[in-house]
Amino acid sequence: MHIVLLNPQGNFDPTDRGWTEHPDFGGQLVYVKELALAMAGGGHRVDIVTRRIHDPQWPEFSGATDAYPGHPAVRILRFPCGPPHFLPKEQLWPYLAEWTSRIIAFYRRSGALPHFITAHYADGGVAAVLMREALKVPFTFTAHSLGAQKMDKFIRSPEDFYPLVSRFQFDKRIAAERVSMAHASRIVVSTRLERREQYRHHLYRGAVEVTDETKFAIIPPGVNLRIFGHDRRNPEEKTVQQKLRRIIRQRLPEHRRRLPMVIASSRLDAKKNHIAMVKAWAVNPRLRQKANLMINLSEHPDPFHLPEGVFTDEQRDILRGIRRLLDDHQLWEAVFSVQLRNQQELAAAYRFLAQQYRGMFILTTFYEPFGLAPLEAMAAGLPVVVTKHGGPSESLRDDSGRTYGMLVDPHSPEDIAHAVLELVEQPERWHQLRRWGIQRVRDRYTWEKTAQQYLDEMERVRAGWDAANLAFPVPEYFRDAQTEDIHPEWLRKLYYRD
Repeated sequence: MHIVLLNPQGNFDPTDRGWTEHPDFGGQLVYVKELALAMAGGGHRVDIVTRRIHDPQWPEFSGATDAYPGHPAVRILRFPCGPPHFLPKEQLWPYLAEWTSRIIAFYRRSGALPHFITAHYADGGVAAVLMREALKVPFTFTAHSLGAQKMDKFIRSPEDFYPLVSRFQFDKRIAAERVSMAHASRIVVSTRLERREQYRHHLYRGAVEVTDETKFAIIPPGVNLRIFGHDRRNPEEKTVQQKLRRIIRQRLPEHRRRLPMVIASSRLDAKKNHIAMVKAWAVNPRLRQKANLMINLSEHPDPFHLPEGVFTDEQRDILRGIRRLLDDHQLWEAVFSVQLRNQQELAAAYRFLAQQYRGMFILTTFYEPFGLAPLEAMAAGLPVVVTKHGGPSESLRDDSGRTYGMLVDPHSPEDIAHAVLELVEQPERWHQLRRWGIQRVRDRYTWEKTAQQYLDEMERVRAGWDAANLAFPVPEYFRDAQTEDIHPEWLRKLYYRD
């Protein structure tokens, strides 16, 4: 098949530039790239279609075409979308019709229409809806995250509504999600829980029915074993090991330098729940004595000692909370920070900690929609201590009841401490979860398996494809941004109607 992956925001290039430098350049781009490469590895032709940018900060994104060396079946195609400089995703909505029209014209001129489209995030979904109408090509929709849950998180009172809708363009996003869900041949979700909880939100009523078995496909993302495999090595390996040894010597007293290392790696965000994680060391004296906590924040080399002015208000509050715990419970000798800038460095660190320090990975978010980071750590050989709320409750547990990691209550520092201590004090349990974790990822969570599940769904759709346009209306705004038929008041009525 000839398959198109639509991803307007962020960008793609052979060096993966910027994946840690902007919120729009995160896990979604990893997902799209790895899915494309795995599909191409199965004998298909794949285009990643994104936005063309002429911006001195991002010179890699200015060419109309690009490619990944060694993957001739994958093209990166870039089309202008609004102003030439970089724009965050919230500002792309008025330019999507123009962007999509260029894509449609390109494929018509080429004489080689795609057989199938996969749309990513709501902006990619809108483009897929317009391409479906124009080219009669079916598509899958992978939201990656949904606006309804973000609204619920941020809008605490009716007074918050209009300012936050304006800031995040929620009216455009929810409208785009609704039309994408309605017109997609399949909605791809990572877990049963994601489908059941997120798509049942009342903002999506009338656009999708969560009980419709023909509408959803549960396809978890994969782990890049080329990077995270426990038996792999990459050019960063020796450098990272030397860096970690140096930091451990600098920040830990001698008597703590051989203790097990517990590594946390997630951005500094309130929902990541760093406070409860550090509090586990504060409330449990045995844990303080027997293990160290290493916190990786890729944006900063030593956030605990940087001036507060370099952080956002939310980040400052989190860091103040951590520092108070370190001060009040004499934890400076047990808790320290590192900076691992990319996936290669992170994978090298995981392998090093597993081999030299009987390390483990910890993630105590209040809710984790899927949880790819624990699976990456498992692939590299680290047992994991992970929130029980969200996707890990599925990915780390099979139908027989076997659990492949320690699932914890993120609201309970005592529960977190108990789980870490079990792995610290029971080496046989640590080795068991290490073996099980590596095998679990290889059996279920590789990009090749993810791609094959997408391809299987595409074949099922094509076998019964009806190209007729659907009755669910497409807002005229998405065809011509001068038409203001999406506005905050429409969303306010929908959001508060219950």
